[in-house]
Amino acid sequence: MSNQSEKITPELLRGWGLPEPGDSKKSRGRVMVVGGSTRSPGGVLLAGEAALRVGAGRLGLVVPLPTQLPMGVAIPEAAVFALPERATDPFTDPVRHELESADAVLVGPGFDDADETRATVLAVAEVGIRCLVLDAYALGILPDIDRGLLPEALILNPNEEEAAILLERDPSDDRAADVAEIAARFDAVVNCYGTVAAPDGVLGEVPGGGAGLATSGSGDVLAGAIAGFAARGVEPPRAAAWGSWSHARAGDRLTERSGLGFLARELVVELAAALDEVAG
Repeated sequence: MSNQSEKITPELLRGWGLPEPGDSKKSRGRVMVVGGSTRSPGGVLLAGEAALRVGAGRLGLVVPLPTQLPMGVAIPEAAVFALPERATDPFTDPVRHELESADAVLVGPGFDDADETRATVLAVAEVGIRCLVLDAYALGILPDIDRGLLPEALILNPNEEEAAILLERDPSDDRAADVAEIAARFDAVVNCYGTVAAPDGVLGEVPGGGAGLATSGSGDVLAGAIAGFAARGVEPPRAAAWGSWSHARAGDRLTERSGLGFLARELVVELAAALDEVAG
């Protein structure tokens, strides 16, 4: 991206390109998704499948013990592990090893308790991971966490309510300025409703998407797509842009076919077709 805000288009993405897929699933990166609750187990599933749909090669899920078995049945492509019994407990092998070896770790989808989320984010960061993507409840607790404890490669995916928490004020009418402020404050790449900013203030805008994206689970799909691109080796600002564009284009494709009312799990399936448009 340039030093000026620009539209993120298929032509721009085509110019950036993506890492070569190689001849093995190991060459396309490993994603770990940490989250879930007995009330909202599906967010992890949506995020994990989205990461695979954008080309990540391997997937691991870390979820509450009561959901471990059904999650493994629901998404047989993933290795599924249980969260520690207490959120304050450190990760131990084999989960610790899986997190250490992951190319990107997404924390937040499906969590519904702030204290448990805070403890889990800190436990994940203590492992020493390469790239951390935060979404949902993991964004709400971020202002209470020392930035120095988190990895250098940090990507945030807030909605407007979460952006207000990160800004510690109501958002202004200038979303680009607000997103750039969040990126600078947390030394992170930020995507908020298609506006992408890096810590140095570089911006990009994703057009399209439409009202249909405002549906339960849509944000989990978006976060998973961003994590998937990061795991493939795409640098964080471009991973956020690729993920946001793919998510928006998937929404446009569904709207063109069926109008308003599609489901988040339909967005997941449409991601690969959206990417194929860029390749074409």
